[in-house]
Amino acid sequence: MTPFATRVTPWVLLIGGAIGLLASLTLTIEKIKLLKDFSYIPTCSINPVLSCGSIMKTPQADLLGFPNPLLGIVGFSVVVTTGVAVLGGARLPRWYWLGLQGGSLLGVLFVHWLMYQSLYVIGALCPYCMVVWAVTIAVFWYTTLHNLHKGRAVVRYHSVVLVVWYAAIAAAVSQAFWDYWKTLV
Repeated sequence: MTPFATRVTPWVLLIGGAIGLLASLTLTIEKIKLLKDFSYIPTCSINPVLSCGSIMKTPQADLLGFPNPLLGIVGFSVVVTTGVAVLGGARLPRWYWLGLQGGSLLGVLFVHWLMYQSLYVIGALCPYCMVVWAVTIAVFWYTTLHNLHKGRAVVRYHSVVLVVWYAAIAAAVSQAFWDYWKTLV
């Protein structure tokens, strides 16, 4: 019998990919509005810490010379399509899964770099970006589990790894903005 972690992979790809795609599209629309009117305040700019606008105006937001969310639109479209194909019964070749693994690895490395930039260089958080971070991690993790599914103990503890990973990020966010958070209490 196929382990639960690998049976759930197509659903993670479909749902996580759709959420990431929606967040990337929203970020792209917000970026276009900001480019049209530099005084525009994005809908995700809520307070000094949760402030997409301050992040969108940094060089990190256009790392490759174009808005980063465009990478999300392309990448998450592939992820959603993969999820739909597998749920529809497609048996994708090993090279395809390894390609998805490579793409999701690049994605997870990129979002971790962006996390570091947000927390320790820019000093602000983008709620839509954090959604992208979360789903990119899940897509990477479950793609990895799919590729390792035979006889691996890590598959049995798939959710523990994600919980610890997300908890470490939450701890980093709490630590980075502790001075602000304690003023809210």
